[in-house]
Amino acid sequence: MPAESPLLRRTLFALLVAAIATLLLVLLLRALLPGGISALEWAILACIGLTTPWAALSAANALVGLVILLRAPDPAAAVLPALARARPGPPQSITALLVCLRNEPMEAVLPPLTTLLQGLDQHAAADRFRLWLLSDTQDPEAVAAEDAAIRPFLAAHPTARYRRRAENTGYKAGNVMDALDHHLTDETFFLTLDADSVMTPAAVLRLVAVMEADPKLGIVQQLIVGRPATAAFPRLFQFGMRAGMRAWATGQAWWQMDAGPYWGHNAILRVAPFRDHAKLEPLPDGSRILSHDMVESVRLQSAGWAVRCLPAEEGSLEANPPALPEFLRRDERWGAGNMQYVHLFRVPGMTWLGRLQLAQAILLFLGAPLYVLALVLAAANGLTGGGAGTPMGMLALAILAHGLCYFAPKLAGYAQVLLQPRLAETYGGRAAFARGALAELVFMQLFEPLSNLNKAMFLALLPFGARPGWLPQNRTDRGVTWGDATRMLWAHTVIGLLLTAAFASLSWSALALALPVTAGLILAVPLCVFTADPRLSGWLRARGIAATPEELAQGAPAIRAKAPAPRRGDGAFPVPASH
Repeated sequence: MPAESPLLRRTLFALLVAAIATLLLVLLLRALLPGGISALEWAILACIGLTTPWAALSAANALVGLVILLRAPDPAAAVLPALARARPGPPQSITALLVCLRNEPMEAVLPPLTTLLQGLDQHAAADRFRLWLLSDTQDPEAVAAEDAAIRPFLAAHPTARYRRRAENTGYKAGNVMDALDHHLTDETFFLTLDADSVMTPAAVLRLVAVMEADPKLGIVQQLIVGRPATAAFPRLFQFGMRAGMRAWATGQAWWQMDAGPYWGHNAILRVAPFRDHAKLEPLPDGSRILSHDMVESVRLQSAGWAVRCLPAEEGSLEANPPALPEFLRRDERWGAGNMQYVHLFRVPGMTWLGRLQLAQAILLFLGAPLYVLALVLAAANGLTGGGAGTPMGMLALAILAHGLCYFAPKLAGYAQVLLQPRLAETYGGRAAFARGALAELVFMQLFEPLSNLNKAMFLALLPFGARPGWLPQNRTDRGVTWGDATRMLWAHTVIGLLLTAAFASLSWSALALALPVTAGLILAVPLCVFTADPRLSGWLRARGIAATPEELAQGAPAIRAKAPAPRRGDGAFPVPASH
């Protein structure tokens, strides 16, 4: 395998991003320049200009990722060289399995852990792993239920340990660091799992083998896909997210190399450097960092440790929010955490790429209010007589190009599956996959504008004290009543109606350009209700729409028998037949 050249790769990638961004801005300028640019149009240009780096970055990651996924014989090893050197078999090092809990339904948490421990035992590797259940549960009733559920689990697994903190200082990051400081002894690595994480023994052993193969690695973050979902909302959302993350993570890993991401779980970390460099102090205002994972990654990079991504899906899963309300609340929590990064740019010792990663995390959420503001300004511009000379065809082309770049990772992931029959077969064939992709694209066209508006509204209130908190998460499927959905989303609906009316008063062409965005706002309440409705969820499941390989493998042994053996780069190191 040829040696990696960080300077060459990052220079080429930067040129690609710059070329895409230039093209997007040129198209927008060609739409706005005829007849002159008004003050409102300059403001629109500024908003879209600030979002263009993110759109260009998305497109560039997608293009690079798609080329690797289609051309490389081992895509994962192409961006993680240690994978090719990883030694099969039981590991030499001891690894702690850290599971963070807080008011969790233990009947959902413990069975996957039992399966994992039994699988490691079958691989003659049980003595190389130590499971820790790290609880931050505070509610007395929840504590009692947790204790009652864990007691028989500990009796069945004598090497497992359970620790509950009296105070959850530092949230999850503090929970993990407390375990490292006070409980871990001779462990070389630790693997972080959330309460909804599921990892197979093969995936865990592969991560340990990769760490053992490269002593410079501080973190290896595996790609995470959604667990088979019964509710319509997570089913559709994670079908597209999976495709997008596969292309995005592969492309990003190619140019980031040793400066990769950490997402807080389904990752393996080296104990000593993490303990030494990743303790998170309170922010200047005394608050704790909420989105701790990227900060911890940047800290290790600054100390000279490599952080890498393993863009392989198999064996690494999580549960996504079961309905729209839970998703929006999670987004708000993540947004508040990412906005805290503005306080960290002047921290001494941080690398330029570390600062870029924090900026990228901020842009992920800051783009939402910019898109919303651009839409409002466009309506105001039209209502005040602006835009009369705007060529609508050129404007439509500029909007389409920006949208294609924004969604490029997902489209690249879909293209990969359709171009690779072996991969498509794991989804039940190309036709079945195409039905799922079409359903997800319709869903996302309605959902994405709603999500952006909600983020914009929350971020607008954040400087005035709005706080999502770090509350226990609902992970259970549930319906949403019309009353609850209306109380939550009435403002989004009103904004959508007002914007639609404004564009409709200008021209049919203005309305046609606006509707793909405003329709999701107008339909916010029914979208929330129907995607949580058991009847729609059952209808999708019965027809296999947006089914994932894991769901098909669980429910249809014939499909599993037809599926080809995955390549090593597809996450097949090692793959026992029973898992």
